[in-house]
Amino acid sequence: MTTDPKTESHTFSLFEPPTGANETLRKHVAPPDWVNPEPEGRYNLVVIGAGSGGLVTAAGAAGLGAKVALIEKHALGGDCLNVGCVPSKALLAAAKRAAAVRDADDFGVLLNDGYKVDFPAVMERMRTLRAGIAPHDSAERFKGLGIDVFLGGGAFKDRETVLVEGRELKFAKAVIATGGRAIVLPIPGLAESGALTNETIFSLTELPRRLAVIGAGPIGCEMAQAFARFGSEVTLFEKECRILPREDDEAAEIVRDSLHRDGVESICEATIERVEHNGGEKRVRFERGGKKHERTFDHILVGVGRTPNVEGLGLEKAGVEFDARAGVKVDATLRTTNPRVFAIGDVSMKYKFTHMAGATARLVIQNALFKGRKKHTALQVPWCTYTQPELAHVGLSRSEALKQYGDAAQTFTQPFKTMDRSILEGHTGGFVKIHAVKGRVVGATIVGENAGDLISEISVAMRAGMGLGALSNVIHPYPTAAEAIQRVGDAYNRTRLTPFLQKIFAKWLRWSRR
Repeated sequence: MTTDPKTESHTFSLFEPPTGANETLRKHVAPPDWVNPEPEGRYNLVVIGAGSGGLVTAAGAAGLGAKVALIEKHALGGDCLNVGCVPSKALLAAAKRAAAVRDADDFGVLLNDGYKVDFPAVMERMRTLRAGIAPHDSAERFKGLGIDVFLGGGAFKDRETVLVEGRELKFAKAVIATGGRAIVLPIPGLAESGALTNETIFSLTELPRRLAVIGAGPIGCEMAQAFARFGSEVTLFEKECRILPREDDEAAEIVRDSLHRDGVESICEATIERVEHNGGEKRVRFERGGKKHERTFDHILVGVGRTPNVEGLGLEKAGVEFDARAGVKVDATLRTTNPRVFAIGDVSMKYKFTHMAGATARLVIQNALFKGRKKHTALQVPWCTYTQPELAHVGLSRSEALKQYGDAAQTFTQPFKTMDRSILEGHTGGFVKIHAVKGRVVGATIVGENAGDLISEISVAMRAGMGLGALSNVIHPYPTAAEAIQRVGDAYNRTRLTPFLQKIFAKWLRWSRR
């Protein structure tokens, strides 16, 4: 395993600053005194990469009795634990509390002395919580599950052998689960300016007074809102015409308005031409609307997406086809061009989410070990951007539904501003929007408080084949925001009441009064 900061900036930055919490994290996910085991015979499964997908694969296979080897180059837990979901959601939780205190007087709660965000304390809370979760992903835990854990860079020697730290691991099947990393933009001067990514921003110890965020996708929007709520002056740059360009237009507009209320300035349709730095200041030069502009910042965060980790794996020697941008090529069953080798998660999937890595891990256990034919193309994949309000989606968008089904596609929308719970909580912005074909749900978008939780009800309905009519009959506790889903079902049922049926019902009701 490599932990030298001169050779592995990824691992080094993860454990900065050198606090007790970070030392605890290191002990669990990248223990410097770890001794790799000696391989014994052929493994049923060799897993390269111990992020979310790799950990689920290794634990699941070992639990079924398979002989498993797990290889990790940097730190167990991957991006999710170390530089992704866990630290970012800890920061978002703190930012949400800051906004609640700021807006307390709207609820009659007066804070005469105001409030102050202690940013170092926010960051240390995050690191403490991350370290507390780390034992679940630790090398010792997986060793205890009967898995041979190897720390170091793994690479294929041939079609059935992986080399790691001088040891040869023979396998019947292998799974590539090396994940992805932040995209490096080819903007002159950006790298030299010390731009942050999701891999380095969680090592900050001081709040940037002026923060530029490049990319208004999920990562960019979440961090822009959080740091604005902590007190930074945040400017959000996006080359497209709006933020969250892959999401529903109306939903993205609601999130944009919320970010603006928090003080985030969004500059869309902007092309950043270069970055200059002088001491601690970074000057961003950009073009917008045919005019040249410049802004000065203390830090720049790049959040424009992810690229697969395919380098240094010896994929050519294994007969595994790959593309530097698209990642490892797999079929619907997650098999690569080498029938012994499979790939899951960010390194091979279009949807680069932790839950997608976990879902494909469950499929690959069946397909690799038991000759299953489960297809990842059959999965219903929800996702959520954890701004406030949250924006969640599953299935087809409105435009996709129209393209696929034409006039048969219907869209039903229920605003939260008419829902009692939303009114009482003060979260009236947003809606539930469901797309259906003859009552069958084909997609949905929810923007509002806890949208990421609410979307699961629709995901279950789609998985179970429940239509809007059936959703109308689901009883929800009163008052809850989830009642909005039931009201969408009610709206659909009203469309089924044709003029002919109305006449029949009217005749029946007149007769029943006799």
